[in-house]
Formats: sequence, C-alpha cells, structure tokens
Amino acid sequence: MKMNRNFAALLLLLLVGCNPSDHGLIANDGSLTLVADGFQFTEGPASDSLGNVYFTDQPNNRILKWDSSTGKVSVYLEPAGRANGLYVDRQGHLVAAADEVFQLWKIDRNKQHEILAADFEGRKFNGPNDLWIDKQGGIYFTDPYYQRPYWDRTEKEIEQERVYYLSPGKKEIRVAADNLVQPNGIIGSADGTTLYIADIGDSKTYAYEIAENGELVNRRLFAGMGSDGMTLDEHGNLYLTGDGVTVLDASGKKILHIPVPEEWTANVTFGGKDQKTLFITAMDALYSLPMKVKGTRF
Repeated sequence: MKMNRNFAALLLLLLVGCNPSDHGLIANDGSLTLVADGFQFTEGPASDSLGNVYFTDQPNNRILKWDSSTGKVSVYLEPAGRANGLYVDRQGHLVAAADEVFQLWKIDRNKQHEILAADFEGRKFNGPNDLWIDKQGGIYFTDPYYQRPYWDRTEKEIEQERVYYLSPGKKEIRVAADNLVQPNGIIGSADGTTLYIADIGDSKTYAYEIAENGELVNRRLFAGMGSDGMTLDEHGNLYLTGDGVTVLDASGKKILHIPVPEEWTANVTFGGKDQKTLFITAMDALYSLPMKVKGTRF
C-alpha cells in the first residue's frame, strides 16, 4: 500500500513537471512521501518549536504526533473533542478547534484541556474549524457550519458563518470578519500585519490588514479560489489546499501546483527540525515533501 502510494505520488510530480529548479521551492531530488496512512480523515497539522507535527484524525476523535527525532507517528491524545484545526502557541500548548463540543481548547503538556471559548453572546458556535495565533496571543478562528453525524443538533444557533477573535488577557470574543459564505482556512503573516482567510463556500481567499488592536481592515480579494487549511513560507508564498496543494506568491500569482494522490487535500504545514519539510494531510494519510524554503509560525 505504501509503496503504491509513494510511486503514484512520484509519478504525479513527474507528469505535471514539478521540477524543483523551475520554482526554487521544492528541495533538489525532493519527492512526495507517504508518512503514514490508515486513518479515517486527517486534518489540522501544526508544528511546535522542535519541529514535531501534530495532526488530527477527526472521525476517530484523536490527535496524533509525528516525532521529528524518530520520524514515527503515535497517538498523542484520545479522545480529543473531535479536534479539527490545531495550532501550537508560544508556550508550547496545543490549541484545538474542538468541533464535537463547539469549543476552542488549550491542551497543556499534561494533556489536560482548558476551554478558551464556548459561545458567542450566549449561543454555541457553529463548529470552530481552523485557527491562527498572533504575537500577542490573540486567537483568530473560523466558524463554518458542517453538519456532523455525531452532533445531536441539526441547525445553527448562530446564523452567520464568521471569523472570531479571542483577545489575549481579557479573553473577550468579538467578530473579526463576516460577509463570508463559509470561512475555513486561516493563516497570518510572520510580521503579524496580514491575515489570510479562505472562504471555501465562495471559492475565494481574502487578505486583511491587521490593525494594532487586532481588528481586520482593508479586505482585498487575494485569490479566486478557496481552500481548506493553508500555510505560508518565509517568502510570503501562500499554500492552498483542496486539489493537491496550490502555491501563490505574495502578489497572488500561481507559481506551483503540488499534486497529491488523494481525492482531497485538507491541510498543510511546515515542520521538521529545520522547518523545511511540508506536511500534507489528505484523506486517510499524512504526506511529506522536502522543501528549500522554511515555514513561518508567527
């Protein structure tokens, strides 16, 4: 199974002409490699300061960990609130969009969780999906509605599908972005000045300026395509997911497409000890691809 998928991944790269020298992004002789499979649906990859990568197997209600020292994958937390998106904060805590209970969690080193956000104005969220943490510790998170088979409810408590901001310190929650059909992927630039939000329901990705108080201003259309999860590299290139991985430069121009031999690519992040390996969650599997560029977390 692994050999077949790895061969298929390599063949796809060759067929579409993903020559590393053409783009300056993929490492010389770098090839897409199947790291692990046998899951139900992988999502939410996030790396810590040591390059370890955490990701979710949401239908199986667990968070897994790829160890940067051993290269092995193991179960990190189970059950896990059917977590979807993940992010590691500056203190090394894992922050999770706990979709099962419509909450945002902070998971400490003892694997105990604290509820950071549970509702907005007394109504439960639709289902926190993906998140990004700014330099001050504020958290932006998307809240689309995807009816889950494990929910008792069958309708929204909040009609609008928005992006929220959980402020640091005071822990106040406010609407950060609305006028969106179905926000999903989210990522901020390393300098903290720009936030990218994918409106997967409208096949668009927007760029917002981040004001000093965390407010999002001056929205502009960045790409005429949406995305599930997404990430950025050190040069400001944006990596979108869905059909493989599509890379856009800082101006929004498509510069690379990385095919993945799966029906859907859900999310992507940089990890490894040097932060120069691209990790891709796709259907029941986790893939990796050596890169020439590093990822950026803050």
